[in-house]
Amino acid sequence: MTLQVQKAADIARVLTEALPYLQQFAGKTVVIKYGGNAMESEELKNGFARDVVLMKAVGINPVIVHGGGPQIGELLAKLGIESRFVDGMRVTDSATMDVVQMVLGGLVNKDIVSLINSNGGRAIGLTGKDGNFITAHKLRVTRDNPEVQAREIIDIGHVGEVDEIDTGVLDMLLNDQFIPVIAPIGVDREGASYNINADLVAGKVAEVLKAEKLVLLTNIAGLQDKEGNVLTGLSTEDVDGLIADGTIYGGMLPKIRCALSAVKNDVTSAHIIDGRVPHAVLLEMFTSEGVGTLITDSA
Repeated sequence: MTLQVQKAADIARVLTEALPYLQQFAGKTVVIKYGGNAMESEELKNGFARDVVLMKAVGINPVIVHGGGPQIGELLAKLGIESRFVDGMRVTDSATMDVVQMVLGGLVNKDIVSLINSNGGRAIGLTGKDGNFITAHKLRVTRDNPEVQAREIIDIGHVGEVDEIDTGVLDMLLNDQFIPVIAPIGVDREGASYNINADLVAGKVAEVLKAEKLVLLTNIAGLQDKEGNVLTGLSTEDVDGLIADGTIYGGMLPKIRCALSAVKNDVTSAHIIDGRVPHAVLLEMFTSEGVGTLITDSA
């Protein structure tokens, strides 16, 4: 067998192995939180765009929710605005919120849209302010103050939590065969804008769309045990136990709680996968091995 024939045979084998998954997910919605290293490498960015276009071409409905923390930090530094964080959340005053909207709703969002479109897709970018489809309220942060032996409220500015997601805009785009690309900015009923954690927005979007999958791209290989081994095939009960015994802690907790909420609210499965791996989304969806942690409801 010549090398050319061998390559063709390998492609055919991959396609036939993927066939059951393609059939299973056709017509289903997959919400993907896109961020981290996957947004920084040109190879990974182009691979992600092609993966999304391929998913749409085979009848799957991808919905993208993106982050952009590093890009926000870079522009703030250029403007001489200090970046401050409380419990991992960016303190967002009015000036910082203007930068967040410029970066997330403008630069990052349109770059992703352009990349998907240049690879043959039909993407449309939007923020939660478009059609008021993400309504939010100000996030209240409290912490213990040992000096007064009580909890104190910390004002971190225009950082929000999701109140409601109106699926009308998304349904319209999906029905017209577009790929929605969402910047995680919400608006309250008085018109104030809020910066919202992209994982949380992705989870809530997956819940209201009753998505087949919520896929969270990260900068690690997946959820790991205390020995550093990647865990997969977890139930919600398993994850609750890992939180209780301290295996899951710190910055991973919000992501995990987002995944738990999704699978407890009609999302079939949540996946925490390594965005540093080329074509990570396709590998997780269309192979039995996968490249991260799978969580399903134990009920």
